[in-house]
Amino acid sequence: MFSKVNTLRWDNNALEMLDQRVLPVRVEYLRYDSAAAVAEGIRTMVVRGAPAIGCAAAYGVALQALRLQRESREVFLADLEQGFTALLRSRPTAVNLAWALNRMHAKLDSLHTAPVAEIASALLTEAHAITEEDVRLNREMGQHGAALLAGDMRVLTHCNAGALATAGHGTALGVIRSAVEAGKKIHVYTDETRPFLQGARLTAWELMQDEIPVTLIADNASGWLLSLREIDAVIVGADRIAANGDVANKIGTYNVAVLARRHGVPFYVAAPLSTIDLKMPSGGKIPIEERTPDEVTGYGDTQWAPHGVAVKNPVFDVTPAELVTALITERGVVRAPDAAKIVALFEHS
Repeated sequence: MFSKVNTLRWDNNALEMLDQRVLPVRVEYLRYDSAAAVAEGIRTMVVRGAPAIGCAAAYGVALQALRLQRESREVFLADLEQGFTALLRSRPTAVNLAWALNRMHAKLDSLHTAPVAEIASALLTEAHAITEEDVRLNREMGQHGAALLAGDMRVLTHCNAGALATAGHGTALGVIRSAVEAGKKIHVYTDETRPFLQGARLTAWELMQDEIPVTLIADNASGWLLSLREIDAVIVGADRIAANGDVANKIGTYNVAVLARRHGVPFYVAAPLSTIDLKMPSGGKIPIEERTPDEVTGYGDTQWAPHGVAVKNPVFDVTPAELVTALITERGVVRAPDAAKIVALFEHS
């Protein structure tokens, strides 16, 4: 099952990104031609989801290189570094951003004697490769994860970890897509995922595009449904996974994990190896982004909180590894993930 959703597309030396801020009311693509512009698109949530952010950042580097390919080597390298810096600063929590930029920088370093135009072309080729690999790895992950799902299951997901959050197919939703491909009957429950409403606006829309049965619930309804045995499994994505298996994901993930454990429902995390940060020993060290109060006090032109009220808006939380039933990666399923099992994933490359 190939998703009908295209988050990123390359067109005539420019990057077009589906504006996820206006979904599902409008389907609009915005066009980008520089690293600074892509960084702003990432920062303002035009594109979101750890793998998609990484792919967008790679294209941001390529765009900057193409803009500078007629400059001197000195100007080219200096301005390109500014592009790397702007992109790296756009979002702090998702590690795929830094992973993709490090890969692009390694490609740049390997071409230090090549002509500037050749470097620019090679960086674009690398950005294309990162994007194509993301789709391939998501499909491999999906096949591994689909084996965990029975033929008739009701699955809860939180936030959006589908084609919109990746270059295609998805992580958590990729598992669901692969299960449906295999002939399994899956009904998805997606919660709203306040305050940015990724579940209500994005996951519900994306699944409806692909005609996968989906039911939207309020964030605070999941515990009740779990208690009634109306949910058989939970699958979420991740923005960063620490070396010990702790998972940083959209705020509210920790709540769902605790409820799933309380009711004996498996809690799965689907993420590629590029989301695992071996330099981060535990979740307590992961930087947690905080965004503006207006995301909590209202949405669009609607205001539902009193003006001037104090707001705290962390947009990620950390779920301890002990609450994760299994981690689903492109290299297989890791049950009860811990530091030793995660290191072993990287040893079998």
